[in-house]
Formats: sequence, structure tokens, C-alpha cells
Amino acid sequence: MTAAVHARPAAARRPAERLINPLLFLAVAVSSIVLIEPAPYEGALALLALVCVAGGVMFDRKLVPLIAVLALWNLGGLLSLTQVSHDSNAITFVAVSVYLAVSAILFAALFTHDTMRRLEIVRTAYVIAALAATAYGIFVFASGSDVAQFAGRVRGTFKDPNVYGPFLILPLLMLGADLFQRGFNLWKLLAAGVLLIGLLMSFSRGAWLNFAISAVVAGGLMFLTAPSPRVRFRLMAMGIVGLLMLSGLVAAALSIDTVGRMFEERAKVTQYYDVGDRGRFTTQAEALDLVLDHPNGVGPYQLRHHTGVDPHQVYINAFASYGWLGGAAYLALVLSTVLVGFRFALVRAPWGPYLIVAFATFFGTAIEGLVIDTDHWRHFYLLLGMIWGLSIATGNALAAQRRLRTA
Repeated sequence: MTAAVHARPAAARRPAERLINPLLFLAVAVSSIVLIEPAPYEGALALLALVCVAGGVMFDRKLVPLIAVLALWNLGGLLSLTQVSHDSNAITFVAVSVYLAVSAILFAALFTHDTMRRLEIVRTAYVIAALAATAYGIFVFASGSDVAQFAGRVRGTFKDPNVYGPFLILPLLMLGADLFQRGFNLWKLLAAGVLLIGLLMSFSRGAWLNFAISAVVAGGLMFLTAPSPRVRFRLMAMGIVGLLMLSGLVAAALSIDTVGRMFEERAKVTQYYDVGDRGRFTTQAEALDLVLDHPNGVGPYQLRHHTGVDPHQVYINAFASYGWLGGAAYLALVLSTVLVGFRFALVRAPWGPYLIVAFATFFGTAIEGLVIDTDHWRHFYLLLGMIWGLSIATGNALAAQRRLRTA
């Protein structure tokens, strides 16, 4: 396959089209700044969408399944919203869902064309965003200020360490893929080390689990698709070095008293809010019973009024907030993305490693959804767009190769 699939000469591009890649970089680069609402990401993404329309970005018909499940999910949300249309928070929730769904479709359309260049743009911008959030969080943590902390946990430029931690996983795996493909690079290794420290100090059990699953899945797929035993050996060597590096960082962090105490507390399998009469696992069971009795759901943000707390489980929440239609569509969205991503992650392509790490991170996030709500994470929709867009680009490249062979 050629790495220049779908590229057009710069001279042949319209002025609006030439703005697409710079605005794509901007949108991803500011995606970690969410301490304020609306976040800069919203404005940058709106500009990107307008320029994409003006620049004539094409939507591949193979995106129809993604568009269909996202539309059904949001249709379920609108139907469920009719019960609580007086609640401004519920209206905002549905509006955000619609906007995020559009962002996924937009990213998917972008990645089907000019694929490698846009992947490199997103990789660079995402690593910058993650490093900026982490550097800010660690600096403020070290200064003793509460601005970038949440109960002693680093949250960077996010409101919640449980979102900040998972945000770091994709750039970490991208850096790992780069080191694997292009060889040793001190700056990338240092960047990965900084992000690992940030992930550790988020003290998010879900993020730790997500990273472990994502790293194993990414390593396994790269091993399966490696072109030779020599490359597989290099991958195993990198895995060992990565584990040693992680162990060293954990040991160094634990030597700090405050970090050691927090790690000991957060490393427990369950916390006080997980168990008991009002623990998350008990209320999830109650929420499931409620969902079965309400085909149209109870509306966004309403489950807490029935069980006392939010469910902290994205699949239950999908049915509760969006009814059976929306919940089933959300399940279909996750399962279809996993199937499509896995199918094309096994195909060798110039962007194959990026598809692998996007798929692995999405899979880890889907598992983390069993213990937290992930349906409004901005990077979740970037992952959706990457997986569908790169899978379609791979399928199109394979089809072009077949046509050349039969011509």
C-alpha cells in the first residue's frame, strides 16, 4: 500500500481546504484544556467543521453504519428527553451528545483522506496536549496548590482525574508505536516517561486498568502483524524495557510519602463508595431493575434521583438516559467499532500501528465503561473517528490494489 493514499497536490486545493489540517492540529492540541466551559476545543472544532464543509470534505459511504448508530443513539436521547424537557441540564446533556457524535463523524471523514499526514498531525498535537496537561498538573501538585488536584490526585487541566488519566493512554501508546517503528529517540522516551508519571499520579484505578488492557492488546496485535521474527523480538525487547521503566517510575514515586500513602489507598480493589447500601455496585443493580421497567428510560441526569447516586456505568446509563433504543444503539456503536477495528487492525498498512493503538485504547475504554461513564469523553469520539476512518482507508487501499491486479 502506498502512504500517499488520497493526497492531493497543495496547488490544487481550495483556500478553505488548506486550513483543514492546521485547524485539525489546533482542535486536538487544545483538547486537554477543559477546566473552563465551554472549552477552547468546542470553538476549534466548530471552526474545523465549517472549514471542512467549505473545503468540500467527502464522506465515504462506508461511514453510513457509524452515522446510523450515532443517529439512533441520539434519537433515543431526544425521545427520553421529552419526559424531562424542563431540566436544562438534561437538555445540555443531549446537545453535547449530538455535538460529540458529529465530531466522531467529522474525524472519521478526515482520516479516510490524506491519511498519513493527518495522523502525524493528530499524533503531534495530542502528545503536546497530553504533555501540557501533565506538566501543569505535576507542577501545581508539587507546589502544594489545590488548583490541579482532586482529593490529592493530579487532574492536570481536567476537572476530574478519572478523565485526565485515560486521556493520556492514546498518546502513550502512540509514542510507544513510534519508538517501535522508528527506533530509539530520547525525547520521545522522556515524553513517555512524563505521561506515565501523570497517569500514575492521577490515581485513577479505571485509568490504570484501561492502560494495562490497552497496552497488552496493542502489543499483542503488533506482535501478530509483525513482518518478521526479528521485528517480533524487537517488540518483546521494547516491552521488557517498558516494564522496567514503569517499575522504576513507580518505585521513585512511591518513595515520596504523600504519593506512597495515596497509592496504597487507591490500589485497593474497592473503595468505600463501591460497596455498602449506597455503594456504586448496589445502586447499579437498582438502576438495572429501573431500566427494565422504563423502555423510554428516565431521562439524562435523572437516575440519581431514583437511586441516590449516578450509576458510574456507561452501559446502564445509556439505557437509563436514552431508553432501550438509545441503549441498544450505544451497545451497537461499541461492538461494531470493536469488530471493524479488530478486522482492519490485522491488515498491514502504513497507518497500521496507529489503527492498532487507537483500537487498543478504544477497547480498554470500552472495558473501563463498566465502572465509569465514558460517553461524554471527547477523546472517546476521536478514537471512534480514528478507527472508522483508518479502517475505511485500509479497505479502500485494498480495493485499489485488487483493481490494479485485475486491470
